[in-house]
Amino acid sequence: MTTQYSVAENVATIRLDNPPVNGLGHSTRAGIVTDLHRALASPDVEAIILTGVGGFFSAGADITEFGTPKTMAEPSLQDVIAALEESDKPVIAAIDGTCFGGGLELALGAHYRVATGASTVGLPEVKLGLVPGAGGTQRLPRVVDLATATDMITSGAPRTAQSMADGGDQRLFDRVVDGDVVDAATLFAQQILANRPLPRVRDLDATGQGGEFFATARERLRKRSRGFLAPLAALDLVETATTTPFVEGLAAERGTFAELVAGDQSAALRHAFFAERAARKIPDIPRETNTRVVNTVAVIGAGTMGGGIAMNFLNANIPVTLLEMKSEALERGVGVIRWNYQAQVDKGKLSAEVFEQRMALLSPTLEYADIAHCDLVIEAVFEDMDVKRQVFTRLDELMTPGAVLASNTSTLDLDAIAAITSRPGDVVGLHFFSPANVMPLLEVVRGKETTDEVLATAMAIGQRVGKTAVVSGVCDGFIGNRMLAKYQVAARSLLKAGSTPAQVDAAVEGFGLAMGPFRMADLAGNDISWAIRKRRYLEQRDYPRDEIGDALCELGRFGQKTGAGWYDYENGRRDALASPVVDNLLTSFHEKNGTQLHTFDPDEIVQRLIFALVDEGARILEEGIALRASDIDVVYLSGYGFPRHRGGPMFYADTVGLNTVLSALRRFAPTDWEPAPLLKMFR
Repeated sequence: MTTQYSVAENVATIRLDNPPVNGLGHSTRAGIVTDLHRALASPDVEAIILTGVGGFFSAGADITEFGTPKTMAEPSLQDVIAALEESDKPVIAAIDGTCFGGGLELALGAHYRVATGASTVGLPEVKLGLVPGAGGTQRLPRVVDLATATDMITSGAPRTAQSMADGGDQRLFDRVVDGDVVDAATLFAQQILANRPLPRVRDLDATGQGGEFFATARERLRKRSRGFLAPLAALDLVETATTTPFVEGLAAERGTFAELVAGDQSAALRHAFFAERAARKIPDIPRETNTRVVNTVAVIGAGTMGGGIAMNFLNANIPVTLLEMKSEALERGVGVIRWNYQAQVDKGKLSAEVFEQRMALLSPTLEYADIAHCDLVIEAVFEDMDVKRQVFTRLDELMTPGAVLASNTSTLDLDAIAAITSRPGDVVGLHFFSPANVMPLLEVVRGKETTDEVLATAMAIGQRVGKTAVVSGVCDGFIGNRMLAKYQVAARSLLKAGSTPAQVDAAVEGFGLAMGPFRMADLAGNDISWAIRKRRYLEQRDYPRDEIGDALCELGRFGQKTGAGWYDYENGRRDALASPVVDNLLTSFHEKNGTQLHTFDPDEIVQRLIFALVDEGARILEEGIALRASDIDVVYLSGYGFPRHRGGPMFYADTVGLNTVLSALRRFAPTDWEPAPLLKMFR
């Protein structure tokens, strides 16, 4: 049973009990209707309370049912809500905890709503490429002001009950209380027993503000939600709520929901949702595997990456000892951390009190001895094996038994790093992405000797500091940067054939990537990729030379930090301006090599770059570097700005068809680049 029914005096209570989040699957919907009819048939019941258990009223629909017969099985959520509205006994939604999506729509179908102040309510359907499908876009604008309803429905952002009550949205909640919400709802029920007719949200008017409000909101949404269909569709439905009768608005909402749920964008966004949850699971590690206690952390290196890594732990109230070799570098690193927090205070995103609390958790030091007690140490020093060797030799000598030794390396051989120590089982890769205090991705690199306990600890740490953690095996570049190298080769090939950086960037940004390859390289620093290439030139004789990229770096054009890279930058601004120097560099290359110049349309540019990612992703999957194809998608969605509404490179390949990908690769690839064997299986 997924509902519980009880009666105390003259009030029946229906409790949703479908862990973990009280999802409104078919069995729960049926249980609500059965219990409601039971209460209506009982002469001893005069009012009905609908509530949840376990910190959830309900987090909404069970999206695992989408596309299955259960989606269509009666009673639908719309049927359940209609039954609540038609009840001749007052129904009170008692909300304590999370009330999202269909859960909020269910609550809006009750005659009254009582909530604890800390409860969170929201309609997050747009995050899955959908709109609310059970009246949310039509009912919410009838009980809160139009600006609040528009923001909640088009952004999916939640609000607390207390903040909404404080903001003057009194019609959504009849009471906002402290303490036991069912007790409060029971007391409220006694006070309104005689009230008739029973109020229904659907009978209220949605206050309209005219076309100007919606025109402004629509323009803002186009910029904020570029490429996404659902937010603008949701805005149209909110406007419908203010201009048409409720029944017509409800029909429009259902039609829009049906169209979106069958579309590619919602499929991609639902894939991303489940992929992120699947990434937490490691098939060969039992769920009951112990994790090590991590109460203190050391970070070696106070540069941009080390400082950003330290902030993740400070934000989670974990003390950090920050180690540097030179006092100037240490002072500069601490200063950057303080500046970052102060910027949040200035924007109102952080209180001055919390700022000081976090800084108090930071202990700067120049002495290795000061980190010996730490449970986890993360090195974030220069990407050079000799430097890493020095660090891990000291850590092996110094750190207490059981400490986790982590490297933030982005490309180097983790097994070689682990072999420096006498305890390779304690070594794991924690590859944060820059800026480390902002980017959600964390590649957790599993060495051949990394113990299950250490890997489980690393994954738990990732979750504790709010990262999206994905397990990778050991190879040059792991998942993300290994694929990025192939992507960059494809981008440079376009330059060699006659494209410009701006043409390539514009094409993939039009596809939805946050940045094209050349703008991204300028942001990250061309000197970093240059150093990696030079290492690979030495280690791999057949590694393809990047003649144009190397020439750019030889000119000192390292990107935004030097004011010049693939583009020019004025006065420290980030606006990418076409560069005559780069134009001349490309012209010289073409004249030297007798290039027969080609013009590529945006679609072909996109295919060349995205399918290069797919090809390398297939190799990574076949080699077992990634546990599953969806993990590769999570890496690119969380760390590389791949458009979420396309689901990630591997999902996108499935969408367009693997035969299409293979055919394109055979057309685009040079003669010495055979598509991945896994792709050739689909000929």
